[in-house]
Amino acid sequence: MSTPVDDPAPLDDPLGRERGHLAASRAALRAMREDAESLDIKDVTANWVNAQILERQINERIAALADLSDTPLFFGRLDYLHAPGTDLAEGADGERFYIGRRHVHDHDGDPMVIDWRAPVSQPFYRASKKDPMDVGLRRRFGYTRGDITAYEDEHLSDPAEAATTSKLLQQEIERPRVGPMRDIVATIQPEQDEIVRSGLGGTVCVQGGPGTGKTAVGLHRVAYLLYAHRDRLARTGTLVIGPNRSFLHYIEQVLPALGELSVQQATVDDLVAKGVEVRGGDDAAAAVIKGDARMAEVLRRAVYSHVTLPTEPVVVVRGSRRWRVPAYELEDIVRELLDRDIRYGAARDALPQRIAHAVLVQMERSGEAPDDRVQDAVARNTAVKAAVKQIWPPVDPAKLVLRLLTDADFLATHADGILDEDEQKTILWAKPVRSVKAAKWSAADAVLIDEATDVVERTHSLGHVVLDEAQDLSPMQYRAVGRRCTTGSATVLGDLAQGTTPWATRSWDEALAHLGKADGVIEELTAGFRVPTDVITYASRLLPHIAPGLTPVASVRENPGFFDLRAITGTAEVVAACEELLRNEGSTGLIAADARVAVLAEALDAAGIGYLAPGEETTEETRLTLVPASLAKGLEYDYVVLDEPQAVVDGEPDERTGLRRLYVALTRAVSGLIVTHAAPLPVQLG
Repeated sequence: MSTPVDDPAPLDDPLGRERGHLAASRAALRAMREDAESLDIKDVTANWVNAQILERQINERIAALADLSDTPLFFGRLDYLHAPGTDLAEGADGERFYIGRRHVHDHDGDPMVIDWRAPVSQPFYRASKKDPMDVGLRRRFGYTRGDITAYEDEHLSDPAEAATTSKLLQQEIERPRVGPMRDIVATIQPEQDEIVRSGLGGTVCVQGGPGTGKTAVGLHRVAYLLYAHRDRLARTGTLVIGPNRSFLHYIEQVLPALGELSVQQATVDDLVAKGVEVRGGDDAAAAVIKGDARMAEVLRRAVYSHVTLPTEPVVVVRGSRRWRVPAYELEDIVRELLDRDIRYGAARDALPQRIAHAVLVQMERSGEAPDDRVQDAVARNTAVKAAVKQIWPPVDPAKLVLRLLTDADFLATHADGILDEDEQKTILWAKPVRSVKAAKWSAADAVLIDEATDVVERTHSLGHVVLDEAQDLSPMQYRAVGRRCTTGSATVLGDLAQGTTPWATRSWDEALAHLGKADGVIEELTAGFRVPTDVITYASRLLPHIAPGLTPVASVRENPGFFDLRAITGTAEVVAACEELLRNEGSTGLIAADARVAVLAEALDAAGIGYLAPGEETTEETRLTLVPASLAKGLEYDYVVLDEPQAVVDGEPDERTGLRRLYVALTRAVSGLIVTHAAPLPVQLG
């Protein structure tokens, strides 16, 4: 591999030629955008609805073709030994391909930049000395504010050249993180690329410790699937689910930077809190029981308890004729619908048609020839509608859950053999509630209502769902997410060691079963690209106490990072540590136990240091974020000051959860970490 070239070179030098190709590619991209902007929908459609759809698609196309001046248009080059087949090269005839974030072609349609997701781009990530994949040269580019300033060559088919670590790759991995999360298309590793390019039909669960890139892998997999299956996913939809709004704000620019603007983002609470307002909360014991998968059967029983077997016949009057469907025949119809195990609402919709069909059979036996219109008329008959209302009444999911949580007898009937008496008492509300609107629903209650709603009416399924920080979901929350992809697939991302809820996931096999994807493939990422060696080594001391079966993350970064333990006497020294780290380039996070945030905020204000809340974008003037430990998960900062580790542990209901919360807080730093403490450190770190 050659040494990176940093000095400007004449135009006839390689660096000059690459800069020329970059300029030409940017010009071609501008032309593609101008072509899209010049389209006149009046020329192609006179239908108002089609015109609106086409206009939206054109606007999305224009937005996707934006040229971000500080973002490299391409980051690599592949020189093949032989021209790849046209099916692999998107119709290109040449042997050289520039790999970038999106496809760019010239006026004649010849590609100038190949999308990183195209099959011909795959060797950029996977080719090696052992398996060059017919690539003679792989070139990486270094950029400064969007301009090529360096390149690095790797001659994969040259046995005389030794395999070495790419300095440009290392620099890109360790580049300061100012602002929201960015894409990693230039640094995807072979094991990550294998997950990214896995097929749409299968569900993948990625176990990854801090800094292994699991979130980025999940987002890039969405981008890849949209590239490979765009028409299908355009119809069925895609969704990214994160743990909180701060996290979603942090990752929201990754997919747009890759040209994908249609992916929706939400939290689990967003998905389920459609019909009720969440204004209350549960203690840990109640939340654990409400989140238990056993509640699904309690709800199913409660819903179907509304079905009453008929004891009276249905008599339908049509003209001078009376048609009688006896009670035993009605009972057979009802039992057959129950045995089919279809949604409560679907069965209720089918019941009047089944009764009408029984009437039509009698009509045919008497010599009449009724058609479908007659059957529909019978199904709407007053006597039939009255029978259906009595036998299979409508069910309001929110009212049903309210009754379960406030009516001890009703709960006991349907939880019999599922929840014991103590568990039932734990989830019962102490005070009666007048109505659904007056109830102070908790987040766990909203999940129960969502489950009951699905028993009544099938939830719409998307084509693909990405579920991040999944280790903190309850079984009932997994079921809620699974309902959103029953006919699609999922990418599940998480780290068992970072589970900080009382119902945290114990195994991924169990989680996938609750999700309805028991056949999902579990992959593990163990190479750390974000957290420095010294920091992850220190944090990994907690693993035997919080997740003894997991493989510790092994940092692959050449820079060991800055790490310091400091015994202090007061908040002034915490502020001083922040000031010290702010002298470096990049972002700084001050992470503290939730109960300590107000005290530290007062100290920062007194010192005249501006700070942000989690999710707010850093600026050149304000690069410090004050982060409650409960919101640190999924975030990252170039430098971190961690205040009082023991206070972080003590802020949780039990020691194991507290140690997991501490593990999360210790692993948010990209370049350096200072741990300040007046109290003794947790013994598990000793």
